[in-house]
Amino acid sequence: MINKLKTLGKDLTKQVLENEGDPSIDRCKDLVQAIKDTTPSNISMEVMDETKLGKLVTKSIKSFKRHQRTSKEPNDWQTLIDTCEMLLAGWKRSVQAELDSKKQTDKFGGVDTSGFPKNVAVYKERMVRHHKELYKDPPVLPPHPITIQEKWKDPPKRTKNGDYVFEDFADFTPNRSPEEILRAGSFGGTYFRSIHSAVTGLNHDGIKELMDTVDPQWIEGLNKQTHLISSSYREEVNKYGPVKCGGSLGMWESSGWITYVDPYGWFQWYCRFFRGRRTSDDERQISRWAKSAGFKGRFRSQLCNKILAANTKFDDPKISPVIRQNLLHWGFEVTPEYLEKNSKRK
Repeated sequence: MINKLKTLGKDLTKQVLENEGDPSIDRCKDLVQAIKDTTPSNISMEVMDETKLGKLVTKSIKSFKRHQRTSKEPNDWQTLIDTCEMLLAGWKRSVQAELDSKKQTDKFGGVDTSGFPKNVAVYKERMVRHHKELYKDPPVLPPHPITIQEKWKDPPKRTKNGDYVFEDFADFTPNRSPEEILRAGSFGGTYFRSIHSAVTGLNHDGIKELMDTVDPQWIEGLNKQTHLISSSYREEVNKYGPVKCGGSLGMWESSGWITYVDPYGWFQWYCRFFRGRRTSDDERQISRWAKSAGFKGRFRSQLCNKILAANTKFDDPKISPVIRQNLLHWGFEVTPEYLEKNSKRK
């Protein structure tokens, strides 16, 4: 990762700071986006110091502003400037979180408070200290380590019946995209709230995680405070509300479901997988989906059976709104075709 960031930094330097003519705004956008995609959400002081990204992006912003003043496309430059300023703000928060974590380590007499927990005892201590639900006691350590592939895949294709098809995982066929899930109204508006992760031992800023996870177009026009980063659960935000569904972060963490690369959980993984990222954790996450929302998934089967038993329409909102909302969070909604397939299984 560090070598890739150094290479991208050199390319940006040549394009912006060492270019005697006008830099290509398209090339600058590509380089800045590549840097954004490569840097982890909790970038460390060590990486910042070795790559000098902070100084480079700061200088680039000043250069972009100069070119903006004489450009025929000032709005394009402003978008680039905004992206760079958001990156800087996120990096500053990550570095500050690392500093705060080190202070916390001293406060707790050298207890391991950041990084992947060394053992179950440390993991439990983190959850207890932050008053989290211990759904499983002792808690289950999450998978570790997780490797991330450098090359990203192309976005999935959509079939005529609405399924998304991923060429490298043919059995993974959700029929709702991350954008559709968020725009429909999900998670009570709280998914990207700021959290403290027992897996990473760090505070995670909601806005930073949101922008590191989703394509900005997915949330364009959405009210972030009510639909994305709300600190309190809003049942009325949910598509099938007012209903509440889903477990607590402590439940997910103590069950061993959360990894340090996706500290917010399955939906964060799904957003990044949908955009093309691939990791060594993909098969496990897809297996979790299959058990809940796949063809023989527990929640999907329950909902279809209840609809068939009531002899009503596939989208009757009176039939199990909580299960419908839960399945939406897993990227699935019942259609007439799926209902028919389920009836033939019986």
